[in-house]
Amino acid sequence: MPFLQRFTNGQPSFIRFSHHKSIKVIRLGYNQYCRQPHSAARCLTTKSSKSFTRTHPSAQNQHEHHQQRPGFFTPFFSRHNDKEHAKFIRSTANDASSLPNEPTRTKMLVRDFIDNSLHHPNYGYFSKQAALFSPEVNFDFLSMRDHREFMNILGKMYIRMENEPDEVNGIRSRQVWHSPTELFKPWYGHAIAKYMVSEYKLNLYPHKDLIIYEIGAGNGTLMMNILDYIKEHEPSVYKRTQYNIIETSTKLAQIQSERQDIQEAKDKHACVKISNKSIFDWDTYVPEQCFFLGMEVIDNFAHDLIRYDLETMEPFQALVSIDDQGDYTEMYEPVGNDPVIAQYLGMRKQTHYRSPVLSSRVWHRFLGSLPIAPNMTAPEYIPTKLFLFLDILKQYFPHHRLVLSDFASVPDPIEGVDGPAVQTKYRGSTVPCSTYLVQPGWFDIFFPTNFELLREIYLLVCRGSRAGNQKSVRILTHRNFCERYGEIEMTTTRSGENPMLMYHRNMKMLLT
Repeated sequence: MPFLQRFTNGQPSFIRFSHHKSIKVIRLGYNQYCRQPHSAARCLTTKSSKSFTRTHPSAQNQHEHHQQRPGFFTPFFSRHNDKEHAKFIRSTANDASSLPNEPTRTKMLVRDFIDNSLHHPNYGYFSKQAALFSPEVNFDFLSMRDHREFMNILGKMYIRMENEPDEVNGIRSRQVWHSPTELFKPWYGHAIAKYMVSEYKLNLYPHKDLIIYEIGAGNGTLMMNILDYIKEHEPSVYKRTQYNIIETSTKLAQIQSERQDIQEAKDKHACVKISNKSIFDWDTYVPEQCFFLGMEVIDNFAHDLIRYDLETMEPFQALVSIDDQGDYTEMYEPVGNDPVIAQYLGMRKQTHYRSPVLSSRVWHRFLGSLPIAPNMTAPEYIPTKLFLFLDILKQYFPHHRLVLSDFASVPDPIEGVDGPAVQTKYRGSTVPCSTYLVQPGWFDIFFPTNFELLREIYLLVCRGSRAGNQKSVRILTHRNFCERYGEIEMTTTRSGENPMLMYHRNMKMLLT
């Protein structure tokens, strides 16, 4: 009999459900497994990622498992050996980072589980799988017929890059992703440069230096495009420019440094400094006024998962418990013992934001009247790592000007408010999954950003002002920003179509 498992005052409480569905474990390759209901046509777990039991990577055969079907009644849990789970130590992604393999007999918050899955130095997705698409030659949009020709050229380049040898454990594993910076270089970088230079000359020039910090710099393309533009078009500003990259990946930090080494002497930028550390480990106070760039990086900032008790509307935070077989169980405890979750929810309350899962009181009362009913709401994902990032800006970069760009929505998100997209590649095709409880290292997990809520949280954290009071904190769409600051004539095809304006419509920017 499946159970919903929660913890109240340290003790588990249960409510019973009776829906089961047999699902089949299918092998996707790369030694990872993903669940698929018998009737499903693509790689799916279930619509709700409860008690997700995965086959250990060392398994050689396919197996049949029983898993409850969520659907109408959510959430569902299987009752595992609860006394055994209670004995598991609590750990974080930082604790797991020193281990060569995925930890077992432990439990961690969802943000730590996702962080570990994406960023572990040995088996994390960005350490093991991801490759940034970066064409050696810039696209000549002026010679292209229309955006379809651009897509055809891009598709062929993608196939070639995905087929290049990039072996992990003897398996071809390259998963290629791109950003506007790489697709529309150097013009997208030039637009960012023009924005910063115009703001700098308006407020700081010539008495202060132009100081820039960037996280998530990838191959260093944006850095090169920005500095090349300033050097050519604003030589007096260039003399006062300092460019700092904060890069958590040792591999990418080396690539960024090599971008400088291969330049001719006259094209090198002596103003660049690369710090190989995570922004979340930053401990140096920067008193100067500076610009802080985060382009397409916060979507991979891990989130926490909460649900609300349908009777009391009190929030519960999710934990992922990993047993000695490497199987996952999702469990809940009252919000309170993790300060980050509690502080974020307290800060969010000041903005008068109301979660969509709490808006249907009539529906919740109806569910509560049923003889067999759930006692918790649908899931909600909250951006706790992004909240920590804002706190670091406040503490160590008090005079920053923030430039953030990322997804306002994502394709095929999993169930829940602000749920992420969870994807992998199999034989060149994108395979979406319906749970974040997947084998670390093989799946990209990326979240949408509620930019309107982010603006209000930013004002409270970094400006100490009541939400909504400062017009200097702006939200622009990707298209609006490019039209305002970009050289759009350089990305226009012969038909008049402009791929830089047409694509990435699900992206927004926060400018402060």
